Amino acid sequence: MTLALLAQSILNGLAAGWVYVLVAVGLTLVFGIMNIVQFAHGEIYMLGAYCSYFLIKSCGFSFWAALPLSALLIGLLGIVLERFFFRPFRGRFEPSIIVAVGLMVLLQTTAVVGFGTSTKTMPGIISGVLTVSGVTLSWDRLLAILVGIILVAALFLLIQKTKIGQAMVAVSQDPYAAALQGIDVNRISAVAMATGCALAAIAGSLMGSIFSTSPFMGTSAITKGIAVIILGGLGSIPGAVAGGLILGLIDGLVPPLLSPTMAGIVGFGVIIIVLLLRPRGLFGHE
Repeated sequence: MTLALLAQSILNGLAAGWVYVLVAVGLTLVFGIMNIVQFAHGEIYMLGAYCSYFLIKSCGFSFWAALPLSALLIGLLGIVLERFFFRPFRGRFEPSIIVAVGLMVLLQTTAVVGFGTSTKTMPGIISGVLTVSGVTLSWDRLLAILVGIILVAALFLLIQKTKIGQAMVAVSQDPYAAALQGIDVNRISAVAMATGCALAAIAGSLMGSIFSTSPFMGTSAITKGIAVIILGGLGSIPGAVAGGLILGLIDGLVPPLLSPTMAGIVGFGVIIIVLLLRPRGLFGHE
């Protein structure tokens, strides 16, 4: 492998990794606060990509204008989903899974009927490449990495430095004790769902601009997202970051070395090894 190919593979892996992180962090927030596995999160990711696509193609927005607006709209959708689909089943693991799977099928089918099955492309984040010491790196992937880093850093600051972030921590640890302290658990659940959906929408928009948009793109996103939170540890945001970057780098480095098929095998092999050594994941805890 040449130096240029190695650098490009690492860049591709980091770009994919930060997209995985954004999806997994949303899943982690919802799981930690509502104790549900949001299997429809991949379809939220897909809807975010389509929302940006139509804002750009039909409304004439630039990508950078469409991105936050898409996050806002899908975040509002998350509030609706939390209120009417998930709140009645918060803390009830099995019924919430049935609701999430049903919602996944409903959203994907709606997307197929509304958008068709053909893939759609939107303008890239930014065109052109950056050349450093003879190594060519694409700007769109570099900026996807930057967006991911900024959003995750902002989320950490939200959780650690704000009252609503501390309320999220309290609810995730013990919702009943948090309610006794005057925290509105319903409000915090809605905020967590909206935040998770907004992050998924941004991830879908980034991936849709780098590659393409289709009604089925959420399937791979939820598969990767669940793999990431298992690797990093259920309920751990640092674990979601670490797990996403590990799997992203595997997806970037293994295909040129071996084959695209081997990337999936190596990734899940790493997960199995980590779980054998640390059954709760890299950052999991009791």
